[in-house]
Formats: sequence, C-alpha cells, structure tokens
Amino acid sequence: MPRHIVRLVLIMVGFAVLAYGAKQFFTVDSFYQYGHYRGSSVADIASDKPKYKGTAYCASCHAPQLAEWSNGIHNRPDIGKVVRCEVCHSAGGERDVRGTFEHVSTGPDHPKNLKMVVPKDTRQLCTLCHERMTGRPLQQRQIVVAEHAGTQQCSVCHNPHSPRLNLVSAASTAQAGDAAAGKAKAAACAGCHGAEGVSVNAPGPTLAGQHAAYLHDALKAYIEGTRSDPMMNAGAQGLSDDDAANIAAYYAGVTCVSSLDAAKQATLQDKTTAPKCAACHGADGNSTNPSWPKLIGLSKAYLVNSLKAYKGGARKNGMMAGVVKDMSDADMDNVAAYYANATCK
Repeated sequence: MPRHIVRLVLIMVGFAVLAYGAKQFFTVDSFYQYGHYRGSSVADIASDKPKYKGTAYCASCHAPQLAEWSNGIHNRPDIGKVVRCEVCHSAGGERDVRGTFEHVSTGPDHPKNLKMVVPKDTRQLCTLCHERMTGRPLQQRQIVVAEHAGTQQCSVCHNPHSPRLNLVSAASTAQAGDAAAGKAKAAACAGCHGAEGVSVNAPGPTLAGQHAAYLHDALKAYIEGTRSDPMMNAGAQGLSDDDAANIAAYYAGVTCVSSLDAAKQATLQDKTTAPKCAACHGADGNSTNPSWPKLIGLSKAYLVNSLKAYKGGARKNGMMAGVVKDMSDADMDNVAAYYANATCK
C-alpha cells in the first residue's frame, strides 16, 4: 500500500479516536436515559436555587414602595408578619451559574433588565395568605373570596405594599370653611337638595351630614369641570374655593342619623353585594374616611344612577370603577334599596 494512503488512514483513525473520546468526555452520564436530553436535567434545574437580595436591595430605586411596606402590616416582625418584596416579585438575583453551558432559568440580575415580576392576578397571590380556611389562625386577616370581592382584583381597593393602611382614596385638599357663611350660599341649593340639605322628594342627593372634605372636593370638581353634570356645572359657576369650603362646612354640620342597623342588613335578599360597599361606606352608610361619601339619606334612584355612571365611565374613579365592573343591574338595585333605607332625622 502506498505510504501516503497509510498516512491518510492513520490520520482518519486518529480523528475517529479523538472524536469518540471527546464525545465520552463532554456527554453527561444521564444523556439519552429517557430520550434526547439529560435524565438528571429536571433535578439539576430544581436544585438551582435563586439568589434573594433582600429589601435593602430595592431601596435605591423603589423608595416610595419601600416606605409604604415599611409602615404597613406586611412588615410587622413584632407579631411575626413579614412579607418581603421578593416574596411577591420573585428573586432579584439570578440562579447559581455552574459553568459556561449550564442552564440559567431566571436570567441576569434585576438591574440589568430593570423589571421584576409584577403579579397580574392579585386574587391568586393575596389569597394564599388571606383566604379563609379552617384551622388558619384567627389573627391572620381572612376573607371569603366570593363574598368579599368576587372577581375583583385585590389591588382595586388595597395598596399591596400596605394593604391595611392604604384602603383610602387620594388625600383630600379640602380646607376648613365657615358654616355661617355657607348657609347663606347654600340657599340656592335647596331647590335640588332640599331644605337644610335633606332631599326628600327633591331630584338631588341629600347633603346633610356629609363629610365636609368630600363635599368640598366634589364642588371643586364641578367648578373646575373635572366632574360633569349639567345642573351642577351651571350651579357651581361663579363659586370660589372659599365658597365651596363654606357650603361644605354648613352641610357637614347638619345632623343626619342613619336608621340602618344589623337587623335591617340581615333582611337583605342579596347579602353579598352590600357588604362590599360597607368596607368603605360603612354598614350603616357612615363612611369612616372623610374623602369618601356617606350614603345615608340618599335616594334609591340617585344611588342606582351613580353606580351606572361609574360603570359606564361617566363618573371617573378608579376604585369605584373596579367595584362596579362586575355588578349587574339587580346588584345595583339591591345595594341602592339597602342604603336608601337610611334616613336623615
């Protein structure tokens, strides 16, 4: 056999031996154990632990959220309740990297891609801890999901970083007014809202006993045109901010007592809808937050129309839009009928 042929054969054999050795060296033992993948890959990935950075890692970019969390119920180590950022938003760091060709399931550190996971379905997340379950400690806030919110997202009413403390609307900018001066200005309102703000058969809502902050903010919205109603927009023209504060102070000082009680609430045909409203507006129609309206003394027609306006978008309020989104006409009718039982005396 010619010498060059022998050399060529030896080179080919050498390459074959080298290729076989490389295959044996670089192929893991579990390859093709269950097909064309590593048999131990699932276990390897499962053991690939995420790196948690801690809340201090979030502070430089997310100071407002961290401040809310720091002062909220989710950060109460004194009673053993601490829900840190990465519990809901996933780990801020990548998983351990063991080699150049190893699988990394969570990608680079958070600052490199600038966005952590923001849960879209808060009902699934929040109820992991707050859904009522037999045997769960009573100290843990618990809800029956269907009765509490239905299909509504928790974030409609609760700030997730401080859920107990932030069930509030935007802070009111209302100023204190002069009730005596407001009484003179309010004379023009009696045609729609009744004498002393008690609307019996008048077309407008009862204003007596309403929160001054809510009334002031509502009047300012009509004056500025951010809230629309032909009659109110016309009536508010020419009123100053001081006038609005004075009128609000006058109506807030008129006594209005709710006739609602637990016994009447128990007679409701629909016992699931009104309790959702009670969280903000009170079971007796008296809201605890001055920025939220009291519902005592309001007519059924007015309440139904208001709920439909929120659902249709004619009245703008993010919280109310979320509340009425899944309400049927029958739900609105039941809620209105319940609160319309409250009268001002």
